[in-house]
Amino acid sequence: MNAIELFPTLRNLTRADKLKVMQFLVSELAKDEEPSLEQGATYSIVSPLNSHAAAHQLAQLLEADKQKEHE
Repeated sequence: MNAIELFPTLRNLTRADKLKVMQFLVSELAKDEEPSLEQGATYSIVSPLNSHAAAHQLAQLLEADKQKEHE
């Protein structure tokens, strides 16, 4: 069944039922927009926490910025 076939039935619904249909459709569309994550699954997250390379690079950038201020 496609949307065009549903239209006559939808027109005959009460206002309250039409609102319920709208809420259902909006909810379904929102689910389609969400990233598909499975409940209970484990996902890796990339973070600079405990990254010595990131800390070193940040220290270099701060030092370079400090030198620019003194020029």
